[in-house]
Amino acid sequence: MKKLSFALLILISFNCVYAQHPSPRQLFPGLFETVQLSGIFPDNKTFVDCTPKRNPALILQDYNKQKLQPDFNLKQFVTANFIMPGTDAHQFQSDISSGIRKHIDTLWQVLYRRHDTVSQYSSLLPLPNDFVIPGGRFRETYYWDSYFTMLGLRESHKDKIMQDMISNFAYMIDTYGFIPNGTRTYYLTRSQPPFFSKMVQLLAQEAGDKVLITYQPQLLKEYSFWMNGAVSLAKGQAYGRVVRMPGGELLNRYYDDADQPREESYLQDVTAAKLTKQQPGDFYRNIRAAAESGWDFSTRWFDATGKLENIQTTRIIPVDLNCLLYNLELTIARSYQLQGNKAAYNTYTGKARLRKAAILKYCWSNAAGWFMDYNWQQKHTTPQQTLAGVFPLEFHIATPQQAAKVAEGLKTKFLKSGGLVTTFNRSGQQWDSPNAWAPLQYMAIDGLNNYKQTTLARQIAENWVNNNIRIFNGTGKLVEKYNVIDTDVKAGGGEYPLQDGFGWTNGTLLYLLNRYHFDNL
Repeated sequence: MKKLSFALLILISFNCVYAQHPSPRQLFPGLFETVQLSGIFPDNKTFVDCTPKRNPALILQDYNKQKLQPDFNLKQFVTANFIMPGTDAHQFQSDISSGIRKHIDTLWQVLYRRHDTVSQYSSLLPLPNDFVIPGGRFRETYYWDSYFTMLGLRESHKDKIMQDMISNFAYMIDTYGFIPNGTRTYYLTRSQPPFFSKMVQLLAQEAGDKVLITYQPQLLKEYSFWMNGAVSLAKGQAYGRVVRMPGGELLNRYYDDADQPREESYLQDVTAAKLTKQQPGDFYRNIRAAAESGWDFSTRWFDATGKLENIQTTRIIPVDLNCLLYNLELTIARSYQLQGNKAAYNTYTGKARLRKAAILKYCWSNAAGWFMDYNWQQKHTTPQQTLAGVFPLEFHIATPQQAAKVAEGLKTKFLKSGGLVTTFNRSGQQWDSPNAWAPLQYMAIDGLNNYKQTTLARQIAENWVNNNIRIFNGTGKLVEKYNVIDTDVKAGGGEYPLQDGFGWTNGTLLYLLNRYHFDNL
């Protein structure tokens, strides 16, 4: 019998994960599609977050019996058989007069969740430790959100919950082989921007470098997830999340192991697919891959038409993703160095060196003076300048000359009165102009400081903090995203209303308040 390839073993393990943790669509075939297409809930995420009151097989059996009856009422049936999400949510009323710091401190309690409250049939994935959620419709742990939430938790001296959350992510890597987009069964086909190594580094600043050794097994497993299939790739080929570039280099893309409509956005995906000329499976995978990026959605992932139906995420080598994986390689290397394993240290520093060279080769545009994404099929950079171009500064990949050009571009093109705009396109998508997001502000500010661009970094921070505080003073809320051009207007776009909470906004804001002593703004 031939030895199974590593890629095939990974695929088998993925299938086992899905079988052990069936999603709502798998549990309720027919009922799921009917509910999601019916419009009885304005948000498709509502039904997939519902908790069945009894065995799903019995609910489905009753549905198939009752649905043909003339007086059948779908919403009444769902209400009778499912517990609606968020019914146990904290009722929180902000006190603007107490100030922004008190508000954030209170929000940590509001967004805190116990780990032992998962129902048997819920789509929620169990975790071994308590955690903090983003807020609003996001009722579970999310991967890249959590790093920026942790920045604030550390500022609040809440080291225990930060440690617990990192342990949860390590548990997910050990349990599923990767960190899912979020802790729901319907997210088990994709990850999110790989910030786990940054989380471990953050913890190491508090607990010492021994933390890198503690989490070395999980760092290696996450790396294997992203690099699965790389060994057998020929030039110009891709498998999963890995692409062998024309020069033989290995770089990564976003991907999803499923090619069906997203369960939490089923109606939107089915509707959008009617407009595309792509094969349905290709279109859905491109949509899902964009969701893995966290930038769902942006013209960053579209072709020159700027339309969602022409999304091409899997053709794109994202500069930010590859910077994060460069950091993962260096973190693994450092963990081996601490163990005195010189051979393994050299292996991973070598991988990082090759990736850095590839990022500089394929993603730097002299003409634009900016770090761009790269279309690996068309063999050129994509036309969109986006705020993802600051990531090479955060990870010390850019040369000083390149960093100076990026700083100039930030100052003259991206910087607005309320912070840094994400792209220049007003497409109506939420990751485009005029919207801005806390994690990208942080990465730009921190990256600029790495290259001694301190005046510009402080100006960006001041504009962003002022915008956050102005909205808070007017509404009592810290929200998911902000309009940085028309600062008196709410941010818009996206598949759902503006969310209040909000984990990564709170964390980034508190970090900047403390770093720049902005209390007198």
